[in-house]
Amino acid sequence: MQITAIRAHRKGLSLLVLDGEPAMKLDSGLLYREGIRVGAELSDEELHRLCQESGEVRAKEKALYLLEHRPHFKRELEEKLRRDYPAEAAKWAADRMEELGLLDDAACGRQLAGELLNRKGFSSSRARLELCRKGLDSALAQEIIEELAPEPEEKIQQIIEKKYPLAARDEKQRRRAVNALQRMGYRLPEIWQALRCLDETIELDEEQIWQ
Repeated sequence: MQITAIRAHRKGLSLLVLDGEPAMKLDSGLLYREGIRVGAELSDEELHRLCQESGEVRAKEKALYLLEHRPHFKRELEEKLRRDYPAEAAKWAADRMEELGLLDDAACGRQLAGELLNRKGFSSSRARLELCRKGLDSALAQEIIEELAPEPEEKIQQIIEKKYPLAARDEKQRRRAVNALQRMGYRLPEIWQALRCLDETIELDEEQIWQ
């Protein structure tokens, strides 16, 4: 196959025209480095190699862009790259980021866990679920949560005192507090115990709270 034209395309790509027919868009930098010029002949094997390497180059650039904005888990990064590039290129780019030391699931997991547990106030079970959803290995997620999670009763009390200071005495605010804390992943017995610690005189009625 002969290259009859190379047309500049957007986003650093070039359209390769083979035997007069538009064929594929490849990374412009790769074509330049490989010395690909109009009039050159390409075998099927050479074309396949260029397609593969172009995908890897583009996936690597996208991976670097994503990592500039925030840390990613390796599986999370690979899944994002697969939206735009072949699976092989996405895996290669994620592996390359790991080799360069730009991916660290344990460090990324601790950072995210700290945000979920402290800033968002999630329970340990909810935080662990979010870590796994983001792509962290379940065993590592459990290890990190066990290391960082505060005692649930203590955390619930902090949340109530900050956001629902009247919950121990006001029934309406107590309902709101219980609903919000359950959405954060806390269990009813933990919530009730925390409320009782704030005010031992409170009488908690499960049915009344959920009316």
